[in-house]
Amino acid sequence: MSTEAPKAAGAATRPKVTTRTFRQMKKDGQPITMLTAYDYPTALAQERAGVDAILVGDSLGMVVLGYPNTLPVTMEDMLHHCKAVARGAQTPMLIGDLPFMSYQVSVQQAVANAGRFLQEASMDAVKLEGGQERAEAVRQIVAAGIPVMGHLGLTPQSVNTLGGFRPQARTKSAARKLIEDALALQEAGAFSVVLESVPDRLAEWISKKLSIPTIGIGAGVGCDGQVLVTHDLLGLFDRFTPKFVKKYADLHTTMVDAFGVYIQEVQARSFPMDEHSVAIKDEAWDALLKELGD
Repeated sequence: MSTEAPKAAGAATRPKVTTRTFRQMKKDGQPITMLTAYDYPTALAQERAGVDAILVGDSLGMVVLGYPNTLPVTMEDMLHHCKAVARGAQTPMLIGDLPFMSYQVSVQQAVANAGRFLQEASMDAVKLEGGQERAEAVRQIVAAGIPVMGHLGLTPQSVNTLGGFRPQARTKSAARKLIEDALALQEAGAFSVVLESVPDRLAEWISKKLSIPTIGIGAGVGCDGQVLVTHDLLGLFDRFTPKFVKKYADLHTTMVDAFGVYIQEVQARSFPMDEHSVAIKDEAWDALLKELGD
């Protein structure tokens, strides 16, 4: 009996997902699916499941590297994990997250670092946070031939400015600013924009006004697509679970239980057993002992 994960219908034969695919999916009203991945086996599983896009997010700082937020994540961290993901998935669009201070200093810095994601780590696109203040960087990155996904609302790299991980755009002025930022990113050439932790009615309104797809996370069902952090979805991150996350599994508890049983069996010497061990033929063993005088 095969133990290979089941493939989604058509996942094995579908063409590579591109920015053109995103545009067509929005036009057709077909929801876009996106998940985060940070390593080869996760990317491979998502490829086989048929996800449309994989984001190698700087969220790896929290869910993989154990930092309290995303700010300590470096370009080297991101490129390392992007390379692993690219080895596991070819069909989904692969998007690399520009980490904190890799694009804020200058437009030239932003273009150079964005280029590294494609040139060194086999990504198809990059993502960066911010609206009107990042429009010129987006424009120049796109002019260099690099697709850009924007990110508005709760932008984790601005956690200190925002006063923590909290919902955004809940006042009239803040909602209007979000709309203006989304339009600015579209005008600058972004192919898509993530809307994180913003009111669902606002996200739906923006989604209808933009010609580019919106990807929601904590922004309601009215977006053109959805993304979740995989470790949240799988129940692997035990520090906290955002309100907008649906846990499809509780693998942290499963892992703790499995590790506990392993420890008990090793201590009781019930693992490994004969079926887990390598055998040597009796005649070979007897001859060796005779040679050793044992």
